[in-house]
Amino acid sequence: MRSIWNGAISFGLVSIPIKLVNATENHSIGFKMIHTADGGRIRYRKVCELDEEEVASADIGKGYEDADGSIIPITEQDLATLPLPTAKTIEIVSFAPAASIDPLQMSSAYYLVANGVPAAKPYTLLREALKRSEKVGVAKFALHGRERLGMLRVVDDVIAMHGLLWPDEIRTPDGVAPESEVTVSDAELDLADTLMSTLGEVEMASLRDGYREAVEAMVAAKTSDGEAETESAGAASGGKVIDLMAALENSVRQAKESRGDGDSAPAKVTALRPGQKKSTPKKAAAKKTAAKKTATKRTPAKKAPAAKKRASA
Repeated sequence: MRSIWNGAISFGLVSIPIKLVNATENHSIGFKMIHTADGGRIRYRKVCELDEEEVASADIGKGYEDADGSIIPITEQDLATLPLPTAKTIEIVSFAPAASIDPLQMSSAYYLVANGVPAAKPYTLLREALKRSEKVGVAKFALHGRERLGMLRVVDDVIAMHGLLWPDEIRTPDGVAPESEVTVSDAELDLADTLMSTLGEVEMASLRDGYREAVEAMVAAKTSDGEAETESAGAASGGKVIDLMAALENSVRQAKESRGDGDSAPAKVTALRPGQKKSTPKKAAAKKTAAKKTATKRTPAKKAPAAKKRASA
């Protein structure tokens, strides 16, 4: 793997020469912009606002926009002379439990490679110390022209580093939670726990990008015969209030069926109209009896036929 940064890890007086390599790669499908009339490529061109001429990449520099709108040119030499101790050093500032790092802060991931034979001993020391302490290293480092925050942890026999967002870059979740107060019953929570236990854990290596595979198959079909058969996605069933208990029961049974155990009979999920309440069997029976009594009261009773007068002898 090609290194993207060379420097050293520093904690205390220990310095470990390392190389930084990407730990992830992007497999997403990329599309090009085209003119739909003739299929020609559409490209972005960098044009100067003053002379309206296209500018080559070699002639493009950096500038900072001031509050009044004026642009202050910034050269690479200006940035190189900044007093930044982390320019070539991953400086570990603390060691902390992994649970203390908010997953929302995690962004990119890298492997730290020991750079040369002299780096092997201190690299192994740091790796084993992280393992035994069950902690992660919180560090500062500079990459792509800015200082960043990182978290060092052990993956197999390698030290990996996750790029972290700065704490002030995480938005607060104000206004994200449901506005109305909703309560769930213990029975619903018990079924949710059962469903979670039934689904269990999944092998992460078995998960696949179905969308990417479908796009690749479509492109292959278009390349071979110009036509691609696609299955339309089912219509979204929005606007329905679902019987939550029945949905949970059905989910548990389906999960058990997929694992080859339990009752395979599907549970019936009842869609309720908005505002409609679920009636219990007792309430339904009482309602039926009351309706019968009401119908009996409204039906007029038939009069008995008048007795025939006996003829006097």
